[in-house]
Amino acid sequence: MAKEFLLVDGYNIIHAWDELKELVEDVSLESARQKLMDVLSNYKGTSKATIILVFDGYLVKGNIGTVYEYNNIYVVYTKEAETADHYIERVVTSLPKHYKVRVATGDGLEQLIIYGQGATRMTAKELWIEVQAVETELREKFIENRPPKNNILADHLDEESLAWFEALRRKK
Repeated sequence: MAKEFLLVDGYNIIHAWDELKELVEDVSLESARQKLMDVLSNYKGTSKATIILVFDGYLVKGNIGTVYEYNNIYVVYTKEAETADHYIERVVTSLPKHYKVRVATGDGLEQLIIYGQGATRMTAKELWIEVQAVETELREKFIENRPPKNNILADHLDEESLAWFEALRRKK
C-alpha cells in the first residue's frame, strides 16, 4: 500500500476555522496554533497518513526554520523568506509520485499548483468536516465502550439474571 501524507497550511486553516479564528481574537495566535496541533494530533490517531503541519516563518528575521515532532505529527516553521506554500510545493514535488499526498489549504492558487504536482487538494472546510466526523466517531465509541458508572453487580448481569435478582429482592 502506498504511503500517505497530509500537509496542512497552518495559518490558512487557523483563519478558516471559526473556533481557531476566535482563539486568535480572544486569546492569542499561539493558543490557536496549539489547538490546531492538538486537533491534528487526535485526528492522526485514526489516520494512516503522515501529518505535516506547516506554519509560515518567512517574516521572522534570521529564522533558519524548524521541524519537530509533536506527539504523532510533524510541525514545521519555515525559514526566513519561505512561505508555507513554497515549503508545501517543495515537499509535494519531492515525494515519489506513487505516494498518496493530500494538501489542506484554502489558498486557491496553492490548490492548483499542488494539484498539478499530483497531490489531492483539500479545502479547510473539508478538513474540518473530516476532523469533526472522526471526533464524533471516537466519542460514540468511547460512550459505547466505557465502563459502567457505578460499577455495581447489576451493571454486569444479563437480563435474565437481573430479573432473577430483582424477584429475589422483592420477596423480602
